[in-house]
Amino acid sequence: MTENTSSSKLTEFQKQKNKEEMKRHMISFALMIVATLIAFTIVATGVMDRMFAVFFLLTLATIQVAFQFIYFMHMKDKGHGLPIVMIVGGSWAAFLTIFGLVAAVWW
Repeated sequence: MTENTSSSKLTEFQKQKNKEEMKRHMISFALMIVATLIAFTIVATGVMDRMFAVFFLLTLATIQVAFQFIYFMHMKDKGHGLPIVMIVGGSWAAFLTIFGLVAAVWW
């Protein structure tokens, strides 16, 4: 009898955990849709200065990438240390490469 009660409590806990995870996924998905609509509006209307718009769009894109990594690729969970290190290292290498190429062109 205690095993059945323990099993039902575990099942209920897992259901609650899955419900909370789905809620986080839906909220982050909605925020990404809003960010996409803002980006489309900025580009379609041309309400911002061009250089500021580029900076703002890159910021929105970075936020969306962070949401993708954290919520949809589950990088917030335990056991993802190596993939996180590889992603950060690759991003750093890409930044240095682009910075070096831009510096070489402007030099």
